[in-house]
Formats: sequence, C-alpha cells, structure tokens
Amino acid sequence: MTELSLRERTEFPLSLLETDATGLHALLGGPTLFHLTGRREPALFVSVLMHGNETSGWDAIRHVLRTYLDGDRFDLPRSLSLFIGNTAAAEAGLRHLPGQPDYNRVWPGSETAGTAEHALMKEVVDSMTDREIFASVDVHNNTGLNPHYACVNVLEHQSLHLASLFGRTVVYFVRPRGVASMAMAALGPSVTLECGKVGQQLGVDHAAEYLRACLQLAEIPAHPVASHDIELFHTVAVVRVPAETGFSFDDSPAPVRFARQLDSLNFRELPAGSLFAECDALPALPVDVRDEQDRSVADRYFAIEDGRLVTKTPVMPSMLTCDPTVIRQDCLCYLMERYNDHLVDAG
Repeated sequence: MTELSLRERTEFPLSLLETDATGLHALLGGPTLFHLTGRREPALFVSVLMHGNETSGWDAIRHVLRTYLDGDRFDLPRSLSLFIGNTAAAEAGLRHLPGQPDYNRVWPGSETAGTAEHALMKEVVDSMTDREIFASVDVHNNTGLNPHYACVNVLEHQSLHLASLFGRTVVYFVRPRGVASMAMAALGPSVTLECGKVGQQLGVDHAAEYLRACLQLAEIPAHPVASHDIELFHTVAVVRVPAETGFSFDDSPAPVRFARQLDSLNFRELPAGSLFAECDALPALPVDVRDEQDRSVADRYFAIEDGRLVTKTPVMPSMLTCDPTVIRQDCLCYLMERYNDHLVDAG
C-alpha cells in the first residue's frame, strides 16, 4: 500500500493564493484539509482537485479567498473546510497518476477497497463528521462540450436547492459509487459542480460566484423546489468502451470510428437511429453499457445497422468526451432521462 496520509491544517499560507494547481504538491506534499474559521458555523465543506487536471475549482476558491482577505487573515462569512485532493496528479496535469486509483471513486461507499486513498478519504469524512458541515460542494470540470450543471445523489429538498443555486440544470445519479458528493451527503446537503472545460474563465467565475453565495447563506431552504424552477435529469446508464476495443475520432484506422464531434450531442434528446460510430464487422456491440444495478443493458440502448453504431431508443447523453485517455480511465458518456415528474411541486 502506498504511503499516504491526510494533512490537516488550521492556517492557510497566503502564498497558496498565488500558486496554480501544478505548484501545490511542492508546497503541500499531498492531500490537505484546511479548516478556516468564519463568522458562522458549521463550515461549508469544499473539495477541489479530486482529478488533478480539473483545475477550475482550485482557481475559483483562490478567487473567493482573495475576496475575503483582510490584511494577513480571512474574514469569512462562514467557516470553510477546504480539501485539496490529488496534488501529485495536479503537478503532472493528469486526472490521476499511473498506479493511482481515481480519487473520486474511493470515498466511503465505494465498490472497491483496500488502498491508501480509500483510508485517506475515510479520514476526511470522519474529520467532517466530528466537526459537522453546513453543506458540501465538490468542484469538477469535464472534457466534452457540456453546459454547466450541478449533480445530486439524493432527491432531498436542501440538496436540490443547493444544486439549483448553480443553475437550472441538475443531474441525479447513484452511480458511480465512491464519489465525494455521495459520501458527504450522509452529513448534509451535498452537490457536485460540473464547470465545463478546463481553461474556460467562465467556469472559474461561475464556481467562484456560487461558492461566495454558499458562504453567505444563513440557511438552505427545506421546502420543496418547484418543478418549473429546475430541469432535473436522472442518469440511468454509463457507457464504456471495453479495454480490448480500439477506437478513433479522426477517421484513422480502428475497429470503431466515433463521430468527430460526438460531444456536441451532450444534453440533446437524440431520437432512435442517431449515429455514434462507424464500425467494422464485430462479434458484439463495441460498447459496454451498465445500468444503476450494474447490469449489462447495451442491447437496450444501442444496435449496429449497416456498419454503424446507432441508438436503439431515444436517449440523452451527458459527459460525452472525445478524449481517449478519459474514455479509457473513466467512460465514454452517461445516458439520462428527464426526471421532473419525480419532484414534489411546491405549488
């Protein structure tokens, strides 16, 4: 098991405000949980850099902390517990290093176990259990063309209000397991933010504005969110490319040649027959599709017709990416359904 320990600190070196994600590991030495005192308790918990190459969260929280800097200290409207995750991967500009597990798949509730990273995330949850939280926000980017949206893991009024504060588009999912937002949902309202592609200032600004709003909240409403105030989607399946299946996006020779701008289909309601890829003659579907119970359901959603991989039923994809590394490390996309009928309308 790799040597890994949680660093827990109550002072925040101001030099970090001028340090980008690639420079954190040299200064912190690894995953670090900061506890900063504010005028209200309990603390807002914010996690960033669960994936080392998703830097908008770190850039946003630096911007927020500068806002509240008063001389050599922070005058925060609410206490803040800030968890900075995979600093080693951030130094290399990678989602995670070779040999590391995905930091956002090893939180309590994960389907895997036994690594130093699993133990570390349990330490984080245990620490915040002892302290209590006001709410939890985990900030991410994605690699394909997606709108900014928030995710929840429980259909609970306060989490839905917290999500709708980021925007109208909200996604409910229960897989993958072992994500930060799902573990923290046991402690209080919890969301994941998806802030678009890395390097887009709009994503940083949106996340910073949202985090400032959360710090200034006196309370989170406990009444139902009106169905007309959000567009709620439910993730029903994850689509992966099997490790043995070769693919490309640029028409170069490969058994599976995905459409060039496949990620432009994100959050679009696609009719049956929509093209995903051109395929050589294959013994089986070139995608592995799993539902919420981890059952194989590829035949429900996809078919091969005349050498083309097409949708078999109307679907709405999210997080489609054209990045081969992300596809190999995580997935091609998720499939969703509209879910507003499951909301309790506030009238």
